[in-house]
Amino acid sequence: MALKKGEEYIASLKSLGLEANVMGKREQDLPEHPLISPSVRAVAATFDCAHRDETRSLFRTCSSLNGEEINRFTHLHQSAEDLVKKVMMQRHCGNLTGCCFQRCVGLDAANAVFSVTYECDQEHGTNYHPRFRKYWSRIQQEDLVVDGAMTDPKGDRAKRPKDQSDPDLFLRVVERKRDGVVVRGAKLHQTGMVNSHEMIVMPTTNLTLEEKDWAICFALPTNTRGVKYIYGRQASDTRKLEGLGSFDAGNPTFGGQEVMAVFEDVFVPEERIFLNGEVGLSGRLVERFAAYHRQSYGGCKVGVGDVLIGATALIARMNGVEHAFHIRDKIVEMIHLNETMFACGIACSALGHPTKAGNYEVDLLLANVCKLNVTRFPFELARLATDIAGGLIGTLPSSKEMEDPVTEPYIKKYLAAAQGVAVVDRIKVLRLIENLVAGAGAVAYLIESMHGAGSPMAQRIMIGRQGEIEAKINRVKGLLNIS
Repeated sequence: MALKKGEEYIASLKSLGLEANVMGKREQDLPEHPLISPSVRAVAATFDCAHRDETRSLFRTCSSLNGEEINRFTHLHQSAEDLVKKVMMQRHCGNLTGCCFQRCVGLDAANAVFSVTYECDQEHGTNYHPRFRKYWSRIQQEDLVVDGAMTDPKGDRAKRPKDQSDPDLFLRVVERKRDGVVVRGAKLHQTGMVNSHEMIVMPTTNLTLEEKDWAICFALPTNTRGVKYIYGRQASDTRKLEGLGSFDAGNPTFGGQEVMAVFEDVFVPEERIFLNGEVGLSGRLVERFAAYHRQSYGGCKVGVGDVLIGATALIARMNGVEHAFHIRDKIVEMIHLNETMFACGIACSALGHPTKAGNYEVDLLLANVCKLNVTRFPFELARLATDIAGGLIGTLPSSKEMEDPVTEPYIKKYLAAAQGVAVVDRIKVLRLIENLVAGAGAVAYLIESMHGAGSPMAQRIMIGRQGEIEAKINRVKGLLNIS
């Protein structure tokens, strides 16, 4: 059943019967939980866009595996144009939801695993690639949401996986059976995992010959026995419990979510294993996945940045200061920073190249430049938005005061600004800005901008490797006739 609609996705998610520990309680029917339902709606939007006249051409493409029309969020990129369209699609989703829409990581994992399994088969005589092709063809045909799980707890960062006092701090194989393996460990910061049908689990670092048990890549349904989910708190997250009628949450419809996923001696069938002990491929998989995901940030964070810029310009108008030179200049700076991130996302896509497996990979250097900019620019956008919005984003009374006949007149009298602006509308815009710069939305916009797809030093290391310093030195030598 390809090309689901949002309501069909939600029904299919409910059928999984996923459970999670949420704020100290075991919870069922997660798609209906008020802390989780906003993130479910954000994922559902990615399905509905494939059915809207104005976006269907961007969100639909033809599968290279089975020839069927599919949602681009399950596509294996076949050209540089595909890579560019991916970034444009992600920006649109950020515009639409104002938050993380959670399908990028699985898409990026699939494209990395596709090419690495091909190369592993070529080098080691394994049969992972046809196995993955079969698996991903089903994902496309059923239009499933897949989470990509890479980040291990890591324990003592100064020690390798094999040297940890607790070897489970990096997910590993603890038992090998005739028809599969048993794994134990955890994956942290799992964006959208309890909103997904499937997961692709990958190693998190380059591994040595002594670390074969940690060199494991596989896929599982999210409702697999032995996988446990612990929901992560967000700033101001309990405002979501106040319901859709309250505008204190900031983003009235959508939101994101993350979990800790614990694998308590989980069996993985042989047909779902895509790497198993081939340590030389682990670093390649990490590097390739990271590049795709760093490209993604040139789309999704830019889309959310558009929302923040729009809210900032609107609150300036509501405050009566939109024509002040310094306000206009700051908004221009916000646009400049946002478009610079987008330009990097487009550039690393436009210079994409085919892998040996046939799908397309981004330009690694520019993908890392893109993400390094993303670790900085959203924070500056947030600073400028806070500056322009004013201190009210940190001191606004509760929306409940608008329902109190005693306090409502004071709110309307003393929070009035430009002529003709409804006080309640001004409060809604301020709450949205607060959400993005300091509330639950800041997790996906700011914290994820810093640490998602690797922290800044990870990008710096890759830029150093990909920057071709010796080639640049040789050009200077040639220019100056230095031997």
